[in-house]
Amino acid sequence: MTDIFIPEAIGTATLLLFGVGVVANAVLPKTTGNGGGFLMINFGWGIGVFAGVYVAYRSGAHINPAVTLGLVASGDDLGGDTAVKVLLYLTAQMVGAVLGATLAWLAYRRHFDAAEAPEDQLACFSTGPGIPSTAWNVVTEVIGTFVLVFVVIAFGKTPSGLGPLAVSLLVVGIGASLGGPTGYAINPARDLGPRIAHALLPMKGKGSSNWGYAWVPVVGPAIGGVLGGFAAHALAFA
Repeated sequence: MTDIFIPEAIGTATLLLFGVGVVANAVLPKTTGNGGGFLMINFGWGIGVFAGVYVAYRSGAHINPAVTLGLVASGDDLGGDTAVKVLLYLTAQMVGAVLGATLAWLAYRRHFDAAEAPEDQLACFSTGPGIPSTAWNVVTEVIGTFVLVFVVIAFGKTPSGLGPLAVSLLVVGIGASLGGPTGYAINPARDLGPRIAHALLPMKGKGSSNWGYAWVPVVGPAIGGVLGGFAAHALAFA
């Protein structure tokens, strides 16, 4: 099963290297991109998806547990041995997420240590709500991930087959349109993996990893992904 695990882990690591890296560039002190703003972050994540999907293309290019769950919900058996492959995908995605976040931390090590606000350090690794409201934060993540999975499955049925470019632009659009309330995790591994890295890595002045919120960007995207898969199946996109 290394033909699945290795590409998926590396693809997810690529996504998180770009994603954590662009946030670090935008918010940490003394970087050349400091103050670049949310749109820069959206594009950084979008390009990260583009690169990660290409890296993991031969193994299915999931790089997102919500997409994996959504495809299963749509009726895709992932080529057989569905339960085993789901477990393999999820494990590879989490390992890759921790690895990618760690590499981004290494690239910005001195800037992380120079950060005066612990919340800026955490913001590079994981998402957080602008207005804390558990139920509504979950709703936001469900909606954003539903759009992601539903449209990704629809892409697969279109003649153009733009593939990675289409998905990357979709992620930019979701971030620009729906990312404001929660920072748009829309990917359980994207948030949980880097949050684990934040908890383990040595950083000067590091604060809490905010584990009280950590379940929201895991459960919300998982629900949204499954609902997106069900909807795609019901509307004959799958």
